[in-house]
Amino acid sequence: MNPQPPAPTCVRHPNRPTGLACTRCGRPACAECLRPAAVGQHCVDCLRQDQRDVVPVRTVAGARTAAKPVPYVTYALIAVNVAVFAVTAAQAKSLLDNQRGSALFLDWVLYVPAVAEGEWWRVLGSGFLHYGPIHLLLNMFALYVVGRDAELVLGRLRYLAVYLVSLLGGSAAVMVFAQNTVTAGASGAVYGLFGAITVILIRLRQSPNQMLILIGINVFISFSLPGISLWGHLGGLAAGTIATLGVLFLPQWLQAKSPEAARLIGWVAVAFVAIVALSVVGATALTLAV
Repeated sequence: MNPQPPAPTCVRHPNRPTGLACTRCGRPACAECLRPAAVGQHCVDCLRQDQRDVVPVRTVAGARTAAKPVPYVTYALIAVNVAVFAVTAAQAKSLLDNQRGSALFLDWVLYVPAVAEGEWWRVLGSGFLHYGPIHLLLNMFALYVVGRDAELVLGRLRYLAVYLVSLLGGSAAVMVFAQNTVTAGASGAVYGLFGAITVILIRLRQSPNQMLILIGINVFISFSLPGISLWGHLGGLAAGTIATLGVLFLPQWLQAKSPEAARLIGWVAVAFVAIVALSVVGATALTLAV
């Protein structure tokens, strides 16, 4: 009597005899290593290979799309702004008048003569300060509304870069055109995101009219009401718009040969806007220091 051949064992668990097999590769596999498929069942190794072979879906900016996109950077920026406001309010011992008596506010607010004396951190730090809770709430609401969509299209790192470049652009404009003011707030960066969303809509071939109307209304308000940093808003709007144009349109204009080249061109464009803004700040500071 001929002996029976040994039962096949799972390729991933050699100590487990099995009568099952992957309908794709034909290798024996235990029930734990198999997953239901449209036809038969596939082993986990074949499923992983499928995932590696699938080309990831990307946005027009080259950012990967997620099944459940969460704008983590936008939430983080809001959290940082709220935390800085809480520190200034605690130092000033006042929620409504948080700038007086707050050492952090005095150290970070954008005061052009202080920047000229070497306090360069004010150029960025001032963008995380706010004059009272209403100022904070208005800016954070706008950041929440426009930031989520901008982050999902641009990708987290490029979105953060555009935000910071917009902030720099607003500070640069204040350095040149509003040297006798004391400026604080995330408005410059938010205006930059207004411009970014407008460029994104144009790139997606959607009507930007609503954003253009919103920008026009806000610019009119900046002209009309005293105490609002008009140049901070305009500088941020210009920087954010130009940086996003570089990310979304410059690779196409330069006929980038690959997605990697397109992303590199976008980063170079953002870096160029940042360098220009920093150069303006530096040149203005040196001029005032002389």
